[in-house]
Amino acid sequence: MASLLNTGADIVVALVALLHGYFLVLEMFLWDKPYGRRAFGLSEEKARMTKVLAANQGLYNGFLAAGLVWGLSLGSGGLAIKTFFLGCVVIAGLFGAFTVSRKILFVQAVPAVLGLLLLWIPHSFG
Repeated sequence: MASLLNTGADIVVALVALLHGYFLVLEMFLWDKPYGRRAFGLSEEKARMTKVLAANQGLYNGFLAAGLVWGLSLGSGGLAIKTFFLGCVVIAGLFGAFTVSRKILFVQAVPAVLGLLLLWIPHSFG
C-alpha cells in the first residue's frame, strides 16, 4: 500500500511540476499573445502593460517546478524537498485565490494539497 501511495504521490508531484512549467510558459512567453490573453482574460493593452510583471511571476513558477523536479529526482530522499515546494505551491495558491481568483485554489492549491497528503500518509502510519 505504501508503495502505491508513493507512486501516486510522485505522479501528483510531477503533474504539479508540469502545471507550473506550463504557467511559466504562459506568463513569460505567451502573456501578450492571443492564447495567453485568452487564458487570463486580458485586453491587448492590459497584457502589454503587465508583461514584465507576468514574466517575473512566470519565473517564480519555474522555480517551483524546478524544486519539485529536484525533489522527484532524489527519489525517497527527496521527501523534505517535495514537501517544501508543495507547501510553497499551496501558500501561493491560497494567496492567489484570495487576491486574484478562486479558480487558482482549485488549479494550484488543491493538487498540491493532494500531493502533500499522498506524500505524508505512508509516513504517518509507518
